[in-house]
Amino acid sequence: MSEELADLTGAEMATAFAAGTLSPVEVMTHVVRRVERLEPILCATYAFDPEAAIEKARASEQRWQDGAALSPLDGIPVTLKELIATRGMPKPVGTAAGDMTPQTVDAPPAARLSEAGTLMFAKTTVPDYGMLSSGLSSFHKLARNPWDVSRNPGGSSAGAGAAGAAGYGPFHVGTDIGGSVRLPAGWCGIFAHKPSNGRIPIDPPYIGRVAGPMTRTVTDAALMMTMLSNPDRRDYMDLPWQDLPWLDLDADVAGLRIGLMLDAGCGADAEPEVVAAVGAAARLFEEGGAIVEPIEPFMTPAMIDGLDRFWRTRFWEETRHLPPERYALILEYIRQWVEPAAGYDGAAVYTGFDQIMKMRERGRAYDAYDLILSPVAPMPAFPAELPSPTNDPARPFDHIGFTVPYNMTEQPASSINCGYTGDGLPIGLQIVGRRFDDMGVLRASRWYEKARPQQRDWPFRLKANETAR
Repeated sequence: MSEELADLTGAEMATAFAAGTLSPVEVMTHVVRRVERLEPILCATYAFDPEAAIEKARASEQRWQDGAALSPLDGIPVTLKELIATRGMPKPVGTAAGDMTPQTVDAPPAARLSEAGTLMFAKTTVPDYGMLSSGLSSFHKLARNPWDVSRNPGGSSAGAGAAGAAGYGPFHVGTDIGGSVRLPAGWCGIFAHKPSNGRIPIDPPYIGRVAGPMTRTVTDAALMMTMLSNPDRRDYMDLPWQDLPWLDLDADVAGLRIGLMLDAGCGADAEPEVVAAVGAAARLFEEGGAIVEPIEPFMTPAMIDGLDRFWRTRFWEETRHLPPERYALILEYIRQWVEPAAGYDGAAVYTGFDQIMKMRERGRAYDAYDLILSPVAPMPAFPAELPSPTNDPARPFDHIGFTVPYNMTEQPASSINCGYTGDGLPIGLQIVGRRFDDMGVLRASRWYEKARPQQRDWPFRLKANETAR
């Protein structure tokens, strides 16, 4: 049975649905086949419901036939990260210690995409409480990277990264508080946009936390932004809504002043293959007429250590009241990470939180640049079974030095593939814009998407003369 329609972009689906040359039922049938073939290997989804998905597709097909499509995106398959609440479905937050009570309302990203008529057919897996850049969970099966199933897809939007690379339809939504859409996108070779904080309403909001589209193309992410960015009063940290020209992506980079940051200032050093791939991307921007200058990092070891203390304290407070038998179900690595917070005094917590403000202050020094280019992560995807690249709960954040500062400075940042290691693993380029300049980041990403070398074929994609079994 065929499944090639699962590899269409969202833009291609939208055009075909509007023209009547393709049906949402045909597309969803192919997506279901793809998921059923690969899920035993990748373990990227939670609550996959193929029967309900086909029923939703039939309803969308009827709306298109009646001239009553809910939006141009009506009928396009979408997955949502398990941490994003959907009405009637439990939200176990990736842990065996989680609460399986069904949610009573859709969170804002789920509500906006439902209003648009997109077809949510599965949730995507996360590690315990979304606290790892990994697919390791005490509740879900171990998620794996489609490019090499012995490797990790990243996290905490682990299943979303794997689903995007494997072609579980075109649209996926993750969340990001320190790199959780960009890291899996970088390690899985897809595109992700971490918007300016508050650009996409979320519930519950929190310092640094955003939702973002994860797709195979920049245009598809922009299409998702047309709906995800619509207002929702539940987010009390949201930005004023703007009617941004999300699909106006054609622009060159001539004359842009771009900073090239190859040292995060904290954590692990970027590996040689990562530095080489990001450097090659920077040279393409130069050839396009941009002014590219090396810049020093603004992060310091004290900043990442302070943020670590604050996050440990936050998570300790959230979990310390659990009954002992439930607390014991949390991954041991996470328990080892959080338990030192029981001994922190007020000064340790305050000085930890204060590092967020120092990131914001020092980050302003780079406002003279239109964009910053950097690696997404210092290393390629690590072994699937590990909770973090170091596997050391005392050093849990050595890999987020390039990504986490822009959650705290509230700047938009994307991840886009810029090459491959000698073992064929994707390498992510991060493109960071000034605060609120989401369009600048998306336009630069689209320019690079067109300028970069030919990409390798997606993993697990059937050849033209093959069929799914």
